[in-house]
Amino acid sequence: MRASLLLRMADAIQLQKPKRHVLLTGQPGVGKTTLCKKVCEKLESLNFECQGFYTEEIREDGQRVGFDVITFDGKRAPLARVVDRDNPVAGRSYMVGRYNVKLQSFEQTALPTLSIKPTECTRVVVIDEIGKMELFSRSFMQTVSNILKHPKTTVFATIPIKANPFVEDIRHRDDVIVYTVTKENRYNLIDEVADAVKDSLECFGT
Repeated sequence: MRASLLLRMADAIQLQKPKRHVLLTGQPGVGKTTLCKKVCEKLESLNFECQGFYTEEIREDGQRVGFDVITFDGKRAPLARVVDRDNPVAGRSYMVGRYNVKLQSFEQTALPTLSIKPTECTRVVVIDEIGKMELFSRSFMQTVSNILKHPKTTVFATIPIKANPFVEDIRHRDDVIVYTVTKENRYNLIDEVADAVKDSLECFGT
């Protein structure tokens, strides 16, 4: 009887414990990146350090022509660009729809921002996003796997609503909480998501 009660108490404590990693998902265009940036702004205002990257649309004459990767230390580089149908990409290319993924540019810019030094304190590693374009990089996949296991990180990332097995494995980890973003709730979620990341840092930090 006593053993059963202790097990129930342990389960209750585990349920109340913050999740280590926080993910945002939702349909394309609902504002995941905007919410991600707003949450990071709030965390930094509370003196929590963020590292990593987010993505930004590139538009010309009102039309989306690609995406850039932007790091928290101020670097920017092409992630993908629309392919001109009259001038197809020569040689090997990585395509998502009509976008040619600039894999080397992405790896050279984004991967260094995900590097964790052994002596560093607990911090937020921001990854916007773990999606089709980024997953052409095997180095990126391995880095993400390693970060999720690191004892001094909280991963705050965005993922697509429809994902491949690699992302689905992350989504269903026991130490992950997932928020579904919509156009209706994206601004209301700022405080809740920021609190979830903050609670993780305070719970797991050393």
